[in-house]
Amino acid sequence: MGLSMQEKKALTNEISKRYQKAGKKEKTEILNELVKTTGYNRKYILHVLANWGKTSVVRMDGKAVRLKASPNKRRKGGGRKPKYTGDFIIVLRAIWAFFWYRCGKILAPFMREHMGFLERPFRITEKDRELLLSVSPSTIDRVLRQDKKKLALKGKSGTKPGKLLKKQIPVRTYYADADKKPGFFEIDTVHHCGTSDSGEFCLTLTATDVYSGWVELRPTLNKAYKWVFQALLDIKSSIPFPLIGIDSDNGAEFINSAMLKWCNDEHIQFTRARAYRKNDNCFVEQKNYTCVRNFVGYYRFSAAAECDALAAVYRSLCPLMNFFMPTVKLISKKRVGSKIKKVYDKKVISPYQRLLVSPDLSVGVKAELTRRFALYDPVKLQREVHNAVDALVSLNKAVNLEGGKSLAVSPLHAV
Repeated sequence: MGLSMQEKKALTNEISKRYQKAGKKEKTEILNELVKTTGYNRKYILHVLANWGKTSVVRMDGKAVRLKASPNKRRKGGGRKPKYTGDFIIVLRAIWAFFWYRCGKILAPFMREHMGFLERPFRITEKDRELLLSVSPSTIDRVLRQDKKKLALKGKSGTKPGKLLKKQIPVRTYYADADKKPGFFEIDTVHHCGTSDSGEFCLTLTATDVYSGWVELRPTLNKAYKWVFQALLDIKSSIPFPLIGIDSDNGAEFINSAMLKWCNDEHIQFTRARAYRKNDNCFVEQKNYTCVRNFVGYYRFSAAAECDALAAVYRSLCPLMNFFMPTVKLISKKRVGSKIKKVYDKKVISPYQRLLVSPDLSVGVKAELTRRFALYDPVKLQREVHNAVDALVSLNKAVNLEGGKSLAVSPLHAV
């Protein structure tokens, strides 16, 4: 015959005091013994022993009240000592700010790939070097979480539809497997209009290769299609691989007879997105912030000198982004119920590295890419970007003060 309920409670009360002071191995032995003696469920008795004596029920003014003991204070010195502290955080923050606030998924592989360029300029010690090479992307984001909260602004869209010739330009909603090779570019414009889109102002033409993430940036004096067309000609002549196709939104700067004729003459596939569907141009839309707004902010640029200053920024920024900055590539999307599951490439590499492994590029093109890569230093390029942005902002202040206009806010200089 087994133990009665009163005997079980008495035994549990006696053993609980010993259980709460015991170590891990001794607790296992106590549980095994008690389960065998009382027949209790193991999970149930584990919960009872851990909380025995910490709560009690008393009657106050005729009502049952549950009293719970305060939790035990954690012993000082317990737990694992923090690994990433002190000088490491200072160095990491300096690299993160210098290379314009990249997320952990980009910054971690960038530091591992180009640590040789970083050691001397940032005075990295051997201890910090080992930590920078081993730190995970999630840890970088966690350490810099408070710093990242300071960077959050949005601009305004100024796309106006071009109604002519739309029927002659096919709509593209996705890229088939046959089109997933270098040379298919999405293009868009970023308006540098400040807080008002009235009058004339400069724009940036952003062109992004869908396969590799290669990005080209060119400033234009205004939205006239001839400046956009001239910028596209410059991009075609400067990229080290063939331009096969372009995909744009429905803006009048793209949807015009000159653009259509040029594409037909050059045997370039010309497609457009659906109206009011920004996700059709998702590859270039994401670059509008990371490669343009993130660097030159939301100021209003309207003078010819400011357009030239923008060009100076992009001369150093484009090779920095294309040859050194890793990118995360989306492989596939699959609908699971009401949610979309996205699968990303595990290799977080730069557009240059992605082009080198492409089977669709010739040996000569890859040799030219390698030759250009050897000409650059990422720290030098980033320093040139900093200097060019500072010169652009100073020029913008001088132009606006001379004209008596108010300045717009840039997220970079608000930090």
